[in-house]
Amino acid sequence: MATKKIVSDRINKKGYYFIIPFVLVYLLFNFWPTIYTFILSVGDLKGLKKSFKIIGFGNFVRLVTDKYFWGSVANTFIIWGLNFAPQLGIALLLAVWFTDVKLRLKGTGLFRAVFYMPNLLTAASVALLFKSLFGYPVGPANQMLLGFGLVEKAYQFDRNGWALRFIIAFIQWWMWCGQTLILLMAGITSISPSLYESATIDGANDWQCTWKITVPLLRPIMFFLLITSMVGGMQMFDIPFLLTDMRGGVNFMCRTMAVYLYNIGFQGTNQYSYAAAIAIGMFIITVVLSRVINWLTSDHSRVKHAVEEAK
Repeated sequence: MATKKIVSDRINKKGYYFIIPFVLVYLLFNFWPTIYTFILSVGDLKGLKKSFKIIGFGNFVRLVTDKYFWGSVANTFIIWGLNFAPQLGIALLLAVWFTDVKLRLKGTGLFRAVFYMPNLLTAASVALLFKSLFGYPVGPANQMLLGFGLVEKAYQFDRNGWALRFIIAFIQWWMWCGQTLILLMAGITSISPSLYESATIDGANDWQCTWKITVPLLRPIMFFLLITSMVGGMQMFDIPFLLTDMRGGVNFMCRTMAVYLYNIGFQGTNQYSYAAAIAIGMFIITVVLSRVINWLTSDHSRVKHAVEEAK
């Protein structure tokens, strides 16, 4: 017994040696930058200043009253909402079609690959591609509109804030719809076919099977997609940054929180401490929103729904 205990202790100690590289990398490139951001947010570092002193929560007081920051928050939510709602809806519809055994669609593997391919492209290259597609006055989009007689002269998409918002939302949808589709298809194929067979025997049609079986059982996956999409949406930077004038376009209508952070921290007066406060603000907004979504989709909402049905 003593020999086994000694061998077990040696194995356990050797396990720590294997995780040391990960711990060091995490502490150096993740933990310390996070701590330094908090330290920086309560300081006054900006421009070419070498001195740094703690000034308290002055940057956060400024952040709460900064109309441009709250404007960037609104822009972020608008663009993310325009992207996520059709992304989830269209992906769910396609996932149901591709996995329907009655339809027996051919080439579903090819469809999945085609839909996922945009996700393999870098966001920077996609932004530059769409910037040229909607270019003024000789971009392909303008040439098509002029060719069909929909406009009398070339349209300046970059001078219309809502047009840019829809373009950015479409790019985000185009890039991420494939991944959403694959995850939903994986969730549907994991549902036991016996549930659908029992429902069909009881007289349920295809729509009822989808709405009463597929959608409820996909709730965990849709919750995962909602959280991950929201976290990514709050950090939206490269597409709106490169598609506009790097400041959010006309009237800053496409300036997201991440773009505003970059403008404050690395353009103009280089207000590093205030940019760090913006980063903390983004973090707080993301955490609060995640908790709200978690609460709304938790057992509390299901219990409330059951009580309402009982009444």
